[in-house]
Amino acid sequence: MPHAQRRPQRRPACSQQQPELRTSSAAWLEGVLSMFEAEGLDVPSLLREAGFDPDSLHRQNARVPVDEISVLWQLAVARAGKSTLGLHRDLAATHSKLGTVGHAMSCSADLGAALTRLTRYMAVISDATAFSMQPEAHGCWMVMEHTGGSLPIPRQRVEYALLTVLMQCQWLTRRELQPLALEFVYPPPADDRLHREAFGCPIRYNAPANRLLLSAADMAMPLPTYHPTLGEMQEHLLDDQLNLLGQTTTSTLVCAEIARRLPHGEPRRQDVAAGLGLAERTLQRRLQEESVSFQSLLDRTRRELAQQYLAEDRHTLTDVADMLGFVDSSNFFRACKRWFGLPPAQYRARIWDTPALAH
Repeated sequence: MPHAQRRPQRRPACSQQQPELRTSSAAWLEGVLSMFEAEGLDVPSLLREAGFDPDSLHRQNARVPVDEISVLWQLAVARAGKSTLGLHRDLAATHSKLGTVGHAMSCSADLGAALTRLTRYMAVISDATAFSMQPEAHGCWMVMEHTGGSLPIPRQRVEYALLTVLMQCQWLTRRELQPLALEFVYPPPADDRLHREAFGCPIRYNAPANRLLLSAADMAMPLPTYHPTLGEMQEHLLDDQLNLLGQTTTSTLVCAEIARRLPHGEPRRQDVAAGLGLAERTLQRRLQEESVSFQSLLDRTRRELAQQYLAEDRHTLTDVADMLGFVDSSNFFRACKRWFGLPPAQYRARIWDTPALAH
């Protein structure tokens, strides 16, 4: 059944292990809620329907679990009856709240340096979102990935996030940027006119990743707000926030390296150590200091990615097993039974077993 015709449960499927909780900053969510309001939605009613405590958004350094944000997006799209919710340049430019990360980006020498800072500090905005850059012959791809939840990420959330990055780039450079290309993992909508108007470039669907291509000339564009001293001050503040979020631990770095290597097979500890520029014994000592083993991190990373991949039915079960580095599907089957108390097909069915509201 196509994604547009169904809606996942708010609660995750039953699990025998609690996954590491991924969250987004409440400040970012407040910006999203103000965009919903601008789109004509009754936000207080929306929050009540989602069982969300609005007062929690105003607590200092408040964070919101990734699944709760996905639920809010699903309900908002259903209430608005609008599959292109938020897909407008003015909305993305006006309501996004990047906070200190945005300030640090504006102090960078050029757009490429600003986006490098976004890559480094994205976890402050959301540690459920990975932003990366992939250079290629004509420029650089800006890649957006979401992970850490048990529910599918609504496509509108991904579209709004990428559009927000594009509008931030335009604000930083004070120029009208023309992306070279845009790719989405989702199937094409019945009419993608609004997508083409919002991004202003050719779009390819059913692609391997959600990503936007900017030219090399755009990436080298100097920023009028360049301020190296202020930029360093902002980085110190952001480094402190990363520490508070546990994003600078060896465990976090190991999980990221494992995730990068899994599609090529189960990574060995010595290979992950080399990828992090460490001797294997040094890596082992640091993990022991954090009271965690390499094998437990491998299992944690696989479980988290399994939740993400199984929530997206564009992946077959065999594909998921391959992407998690299992040598055969039977090992993947046994791992799912251990993680979720269910085999993979039943776990996937549990995620999608609530009928959708018509869009």
